[in-house]
Amino acid sequence: MSFWESFWSVVGWFLWAAIFIAYLMALFSVLADIVRDETLKGWAKAIWVVFLIFVPFLTALVYLVARGDGMSERTVTAARRAQEGVDERIRSVVRVDPATQIEKAAALLHAGTITQAEYEQLKARALAS
Repeated sequence: MSFWESFWSVVGWFLWAAIFIAYLMALFSVLADIVRDETLKGWAKAIWVVFLIFVPFLTALVYLVARGDGMSERTVTAARRAQEGVDERIRSVVRVDPATQIEKAAALLHAGTITQAEYEQLKARALAS
């Protein structure tokens, strides 16, 4: 076997591997979208999954043509919900109670770092939150 035959054999192998990986990613994307879709009822989801198992290439292609527009919307919605959950968790951990904020403002006032007016502003902001 010559160098060029083995070289093109390796290139062909990598090409088929990349195609196979892209195919698997498409299958898992379709499966994730089927599970995530709230408009599909249970039986419709089951039928899509059964067809995805027995006729995967054709089913993935039909799903992408028939329901592909909504896939991006559902993905964005899921990402937004996840981000909101993370943001809420961060806010709950970082949130400082008003008493602690007022104590810190009072310490700054007694140290002479802030004025009485600034202290009142900080106190009002702490009590408002």
